[in-house]
Amino acid sequence: MKKIATLFFFLLFYFANGQRRNISVDTIVVTNHTTTIKNQVIKYQAQAGTQPVWDSIGRPIATLFYTYYKRIDVKNYNKRPLIFSFNGGPGSGSVWMHIAYTGPKILKINSEGYPIQPYGYKNNPYSILDVADIVFINPVNTAYSRILEIDGKKADREQFFGINEDIEYLAEWLNTFVTRKERWESPKYLIGESYGGIRVMGLSAELQEKQWMYLNGVIMVSPADYKVIRVGGPVSSALNLPYFSATAWFHKKLDIKLQQKDLTDLLPEVEKFTIDKLIPAIAKGGFISDNERQEIASKMSFYSGLSQESILSNNLDIPDHFFWKDLLRDQGKTIGRLDSRYLGIDRKDAGIKPDYNAELTSWLHSFTPAINHYIRKDLKFKTDIKYNMFGPVHPWNNDNDNTREDLRRAMAENPYLNVLIQSGYYDGATTYFNAKYTMWQVDPSSKLKNRFKFKGYRSGHMMYLRNEDLKNANEDLRNFILNTQTNGLPAKY
Repeated sequence: MKKIATLFFFLLFYFANGQRRNISVDTIVVTNHTTTIKNQVIKYQAQAGTQPVWDSIGRPIATLFYTYYKRIDVKNYNKRPLIFSFNGGPGSGSVWMHIAYTGPKILKINSEGYPIQPYGYKNNPYSILDVADIVFINPVNTAYSRILEIDGKKADREQFFGINEDIEYLAEWLNTFVTRKERWESPKYLIGESYGGIRVMGLSAELQEKQWMYLNGVIMVSPADYKVIRVGGPVSSALNLPYFSATAWFHKKLDIKLQQKDLTDLLPEVEKFTIDKLIPAIAKGGFISDNERQEIASKMSFYSGLSQESILSNNLDIPDHFFWKDLLRDQGKTIGRLDSRYLGIDRKDAGIKPDYNAELTSWLHSFTPAINHYIRKDLKFKTDIKYNMFGPVHPWNNDNDNTREDLRRAMAENPYLNVLIQSGYYDGATTYFNAKYTMWQVDPSSKLKNRFKFKGYRSGHMMYLRNEDLKNANEDLRNFILNTQTNGLPAKY
């Protein structure tokens, strides 16, 4: 009877705990694949797994889900570049660039990026896997990455969710990954999209100074910069105008004189007005003269497609959400935030901001089914944990953001380190001109400017969703990687 009772309690304990929905702390699933990139057959291995984050005394406090793509027909991995890929948010999984940009698979969408059914994915003929191995990393609470329990309690969330906290634990995690995979000799790169731009700027210095890991390149895709976006003021406001112009040009809302120009011929003209005229005008605030106010408003209207009355009623300081609502108000449409080619329909035409983000709903429409199916079917990684496209990471600590200076210092310390910035002209969240401005501000001395490159594309935040830009942007990445190999040259000035 005693044995039966013991067995009963054992089974009760087993089923009570065995049914809990947990992610494996440290595991890996390996699969082998073949694809064709630029007419070349590429054999590669995919490793989908989790790797712990440890605290200072070696206890696992979180685990990060990652996917590592490694070309297997390579003899010398010491010469093979390795790219660590992050998305942004903060709180976003790595899904976006993983199955739409650089990885071996891309979404089945139309040529401009809109979802189609049946949902799915296909081979990516432009992937950079021919020239570099790629690791797609999901920070804590994104995708399948989770905080772990210690002695029955979850680890303190504050050690993960902040600019500097995020950078610190990810750098430690990368050190472990590189050691486990025996890739210390490989040339290394970081790529970060949106908030990932802040992340990789900070990681460039953290890796060099705390992990002694030196990089060949930092790639920022549609980068955010809180030194501008979250600050406000004349510079933050004025930097939006070139984006307004690009979007109005796309929707044919500009004067015929401007519509007849090619976009890349128009934008330098608007950029010059922004720097030379608009920033000083907004800086004058209420003390600007009536004549100058009228002159600036007229030119802003000319370049933005908004009415002069709307611009004056906003004191020359146009909120971006007002632009998304107002540009096509006469057509009963709103435009997307992250990609202003996308259109939405609001309950009312009146108002100062759209009801929803037209582009994001479209993207979630196509990405979510694809990534969930792909991970289980092709990568053979199976779990009952929900894949967080966006995870709970807020409140997020934005204090002491020195990431611009981190990047500058990392470049100064490392003559090998180069930077590529990629932006879409129709991105209204992290605008292309904001990205240019960030690039200009990283190094006031101008001694490092020849190691920066900027590329613009005729699409939005995720420029790679448009097929033409998918091809061009991957080729720009490929050239950047190939051109930043050192070929035995010493790292010295």
